[in-house]
Amino acid sequence: MKIAIVGIGLIGGSLAISLKENGFAEEIIGVDLRQENLDKAIRRRLIDREADLAKAIEEADIIVLSTPVDAMLSLLPKVLDLVDQQVVMDVGSTKMPLIEKVANHPKRGRYVASHPMAGTEYSGPEAAIPNLFDHKCTVLCDVENSDEDAIALVKKLYESIPMGVTYLDGIAHDIHTAYVSHISHISSFALALTVLEKEENEKRIFELASGGFSSTVRLAKSSADMWIPIFRQNRDNVLDVLDEHINQLARFRSLLIKQDFKKFYELIQESNKIKKILS
Repeated sequence: MKIAIVGIGLIGGSLAISLKENGFAEEIIGVDLRQENLDKAIRRRLIDREADLAKAIEEADIIVLSTPVDAMLSLLPKVLDLVDQQVVMDVGSTKMPLIEKVANHPKRGRYVASHPMAGTEYSGPEAAIPNLFDHKCTVLCDVENSDEDAIALVKKLYESIPMGVTYLDGIAHDIHTAYVSHISHISSFALALTVLEKEENEKRIFELASGGFSSTVRLAKSSADMWIPIFRQNRDNVLDVLDEHINQLARFRSLLIKQDFKKFYELIQESNKIKKILS
């Protein structure tokens, strides 16, 4: 199986590692606008060789789009224009803008919208790591609009890693990811800015930073180049979640002002229920 990965960063590079190591891919062809990324990917043996987009599509069995999501909006229609029986899949964090973009494309059936729910705060081919996706969940969206053989092949790819596969419509996917992923990043960015503002006055504040602080602001190291397109495409859902998050913060603030620590205690206990969901 020959796989072309368009966009050799954390996700594309880590996927390449997994699919080579487990034997699913006999060859990985890399495509990227930045020659620097391709050079790094070859040095790290993430890809076997590089090619331009048209050549990679011609030779591959599966084309994986792993660019920032805004770039996918123009890239996906071009790729579908060039495919015959090849399967095209993306690994983007937003789905509806992309799905709508190719809704009427004559080769829509060759495209499978997917989102492997895994990542780190780092980016670029140097951030690619083995086992990033192991035993995580991947979402396939609007599968009724994809060809059965295309769905089966993408499902087989993910299960080879191995990943669990679940199915959602694109609208539900974008709502759910706003809650479980996108708001977490905004919260982390905001907390980092809060502490950085304080650090201007108290230079030693980071000497006191513990593991809890580090884990809470870990996502603040994420790339703006990747996350601004996600926030742009999922703006309405993120705004809804952000409004609810602000309401909860205001609730805690009000309790502190009133010194109502009994209710504060109850809210913490209520929040502890998340352990049952995440265990």
